[in-house]
Amino acid sequence: MKNLLAFIPTEPLRVIDTKISLDEYKPISISSKNPDLNTFDVSSSKAWESYLKTYLQSKQATVAYGGYFEMRDIYKRSGHFNNTDDAERNIHMGIDLWCNSGTKVLSVLDGEIHSFKNNTSFGDYGPTIIIKHSFDSFIFYSLYGHLSEASINNIIIGQKVAKEEVIGYLGASTINGDYAPHLHFQLIIDIQDYFGDYPGVCAQKDVAFYKENCPDPNLLLKLKG
Repeated sequence: MKNLLAFIPTEPLRVIDTKISLDEYKPISISSKNPDLNTFDVSSSKAWESYLKTYLQSKQATVAYGGYFEMRDIYKRSGHFNNTDDAERNIHMGIDLWCNSGTKVLSVLDGEIHSFKNNTSFGDYGPTIIIKHSFDSFIFYSLYGHLSEASINNIIIGQKVAKEEVIGYLGASTINGDYAPHLHFQLIIDIQDYFGDYPGVCAQKDVAFYKENCPDPNLLLKLKG
């Protein structure tokens, strides 16, 4: 964590279309404590899209964001997060940026493609890209989940990418794990043996490890509100 802090720029960094002003970003909670989530079917991506559209209109916003280490009930719909062999995974470890499918997704900093994969389980990331960033001898990774399928069709491992370069586009619910369109953006210090994937949701018993290994992405994005 201390090494990462040494390389953080002072200006906000961008991971979606820079034409969207930061003034058009508004925070949102989709935690189990949000009473709004009792008013619609949270297992339905279409119902989520309708809820988010109404939310954004009410806030006069284009992007709703939030969710770092937020406890959520929405993962109960998928066996991908709940099985009989382990504790329930319901704590979200990245920041979600909810906006329209087709929105440009950008590399947060200079780096190279570490890996990519279409994670097709129900409720999973769908198409995902992981970028490796190196500063002196310090290495960390950024993960971009819920992309369009085309985003991973013409890239190669080791390919160099520049800060704010378009690396893909947000996918629709039919490809992104059956969610309303959004970017899951996550920082990772030790990628371990993962390739094109890394846990984005953890169990309560693992929070201490993941908070250390997955720093708050808002250290880079610097979103306020």
